[in-house]
Amino acid sequence: MIKPKSHPSQNQRRPATLPVSSEIELMTFLLASLPGKNRNNIKSLLSNHQVFVDGQMTSQFNFKLKPGHVVQIGGERPTTTHAPVKNDLSIIFEDDDIIVIDKPAGLLTIATENEKSRTAYHALSAYVKSAHPANKIFIVHRLDRETSGLLLFAKNLHTQQVLQQNWEEIVTERTYVAIVEGLVPKDNGTITSYLHENNALVVYSNQNPKGGKKAVTHYKVIRRSKTNSMLEVNLETGRKNQIRVHMQDLGHSIINDKKYGATTNPIGRMGLHAKRLSFTHPITKKNMQFQSPNPKKFLLLFCKSHQ
Repeated sequence: MIKPKSHPSQNQRRPATLPVSSEIELMTFLLASLPGKNRNNIKSLLSNHQVFVDGQMTSQFNFKLKPGHVVQIGGERPTTTHAPVKNDLSIIFEDDDIIVIDKPAGLLTIATENEKSRTAYHALSAYVKSAHPANKIFIVHRLDRETSGLLLFAKNLHTQQVLQQNWEEIVTERTYVAIVEGLVPKDNGTITSYLHENNALVVYSNQNPKGGKKAVTHYKVIRRSKTNSMLEVNLETGRKNQIRVHMQDLGHSIINDKKYGATTNPIGRMGLHAKRLSFTHPITKKNMQFQSPNPKKFLLLFCKSHQ
């Protein structure tokens, strides 16, 4: 089930009920109906999921109200606020334009021919439509199924286009944690190559720029055990399977990444996690920085090695 970034108190007073008699935007209506509240107060109510229209939570300040709608402020959230989805997603941040989530390993970003519904996209679509049926989400970038961590979606087409068309300028940091096989000898380094994709959809690396995309990956070793290394990996470019291929080039494939040379699976999942994501907000232009903690399985693997 989707985990919202915040939850209203279970001991709130009875919600205020406000009938709507004319077509009006939600923000304008609330300013007129709640004379003790200013614009910032109302934005706080919206962002904390405390505003409901006909029993459905909405965080959109420009939601179009119509005669007959009933607006409620505060109170316990109805159990039907979110569509019933099975995927355990955590919403790290949400506003009118973007959603940042923490995706678990094993979940696709978008549908494939073999899997249509168990995806982050499907779960978030249900989530935003639970506030209003017209709401949508839009793909901006992807994480592989077995990669966990931070994933950014747009909530409207304009925001998606701004992000995708200016990705290299907008995104200032994409940092991953990778658990690789063996002991990486150098404490840090940079891997530069050109990535190509064959007919079997396997990405491979060489130094031939013809037909390939330049990929640059920086890494530093955080920990070593007797059998594995934990790396912090920073992407200068964001190519498909870039980290996985470059770790194979390094001679230290990511654990449980059979596609790219791994022969071990000590924690039952692939050892790749999107840890930090920093970017300029495409609409507000604010500097946005998010961090996801290292998976417990990653840390336990190295704790055990010192016992």
